Amino acid sequence: MSSASRISIFLEMMSAERGASQNTLEAYERDLVRFDEFLSGGRKDLASVEVSDIRNYLADLTSEGLSARTQARHLSSLKQFYLFLMEEGIRQDNPVAEIGTPRMAQSLPKFLSVKDTDALLQTAQKDQTDEGLRLCALIELLYATGMRVSELVSLKVSQTQRDPRILTVMGKGNKERLVPLSPQAREALDRYLLIRGNFLPNLERDHSKGTEWANDTGWVFPSRGKSGYLTRHRVGQLLKELAIKSGIMPSKVSPHVLRHAFATHLLENGADLRSVQKMLGHSDISTTQIYTHVLQERLQKLVFEKHPLSSKS
Repeated sequence: MSSASRISIFLEMMSAERGASQNTLEAYERDLVRFDEFLSGGRKDLASVEVSDIRNYLADLTSEGLSARTQARHLSSLKQFYLFLMEEGIRQDNPVAEIGTPRMAQSLPKFLSVKDTDALLQTAQKDQTDEGLRLCALIELLYATGMRVSELVSLKVSQTQRDPRILTVMGKGNKERLVPLSPQAREALDRYLLIRGNFLPNLERDHSKGTEWANDTGWVFPSRGKSGYLTRHRVGQLLKELAIKSGIMPSKVSPHVLRHAFATHLLENGADLRSVQKMLGHSDISTTQIYTHVLQERLQKLVFEKHPLSSKS
């Protein structure tokens, strides 16, 4: 069996049995194809690699300047793939098991200040065109819920209609969570939904039902692309264009930066880490603890400003 066939079967298993998202499957495929191309130089296939091949591959990634975080992701992809080969009886061992994960420096997440976030929101609200109403809904939802951009673009209209105060989000591993929706974000979403039909491809009214579209895909943010909805890349482009209009460096703005801003601003205003964890959809609170620098700064400020001895000194 060819390496390409093994990769294809592995991806099918990860989708059907593990519920891996499309983004995760694409990442696995890219990593495995890259490793296969690396091996092909030595005329070796994926099923017969040794520990030394994995080490040489990591050394190659290092020489190309890839970060420890990226190398760790590649290593994780290989580990899952060789576990699959073991389960299928193709291999008796996992060559990745003996290799430690590259050490990663703990970097603080980039986030926007409240002032810059307000500037983005105010600029978006000024544009009352169809595209402006859509962009306003996108940025309001990102900042109000802390959703991942992949969760945002793949929202279904049905997920927005259960309760006006709450949004149902489908996260990693098809795990559903509920996040509160602010009145401002709900208003922006409702305004957009009124003209959403203008973004449906091949627009056609279903006269038998009067108010519904015959070709409605059900996506909140439909597009003519292959997926049927707005891409993550396009959302990123729109946010950078909005940043320029708002007088903010476009390099400072991205969907993920708004997710970090959501978490950071909540903690700055007294939210607890467990609540933020649930709203972000982190399965492990250790992932959320990267934001504890915000809590530490807030507690320091509290002590310096409120403690009796601090005022005396």
